[in-house]
Amino acid sequence: MEDINIRIAQQVRELRLSRGYTLDVLATRCQVSRSAISLIERGEASPTAVVLEKLANGLGVPLTQLFANQQGNQSPQPIVRRSQQSEWKDPETGYIRRQISPPDWKSSFQIVEIEFSPHSRITYEISETSKVVQQQLWVVEGKIDIQLGESSYALSTGDCLAMQLNQPVIYSNNSSQVARYILVVSSQLVSAVKESL
Repeated sequence: MEDINIRIAQQVRELRLSRGYTLDVLATRCQVSRSAISLIERGEASPTAVVLEKLANGLGVPLTQLFANQQGNQSPQPIVRRSQQSEWKDPETGYIRRQISPPDWKSSFQIVEIEFSPHSRITYEISETSKVVQQQLWVVEGKIDIQLGESSYALSTGDCLAMQLNQPVIYSNNSSQVARYILVVSSQLVSAVKESL
């Protein structure tokens, strides 16, 4: 199985080039340094979840697209076996992200499993120019606290929260147990800023 960091590197570079962005333009759009983006694109750095979210926002794609597995000339398959599902580990928090949906399968949503370490916290700053991602989070094990803008939610096993990510969000596992949750993420992005007529 290919290294997930190489896949992320290829996706970031291909998405950047397809939009005609230079490294400087993308750095400005996502507030990540030019040198950090260059290292990520060369597969010489393992970005954190926060940096990946900033890159996705700057590129105008859902975070799930940075993990997409390009099948090349193969046609998309409707099934992906557990052993074929890619996993990525955040080097800062130890959070593990597993892409459950079949790669390259055309769908309006993606399914992702997250294993969130005890006493961990991840903050995503969502800019006003970001595209809005809609997702639902279903806790399958443990507890997780979510702060979405000014609203706070304490979730336990079995709870499900629907979110529109158009404001900062903080994920916290304040317990001494691993939390595991499933994200169903819309692949359709809507503009966060309404255009004036």
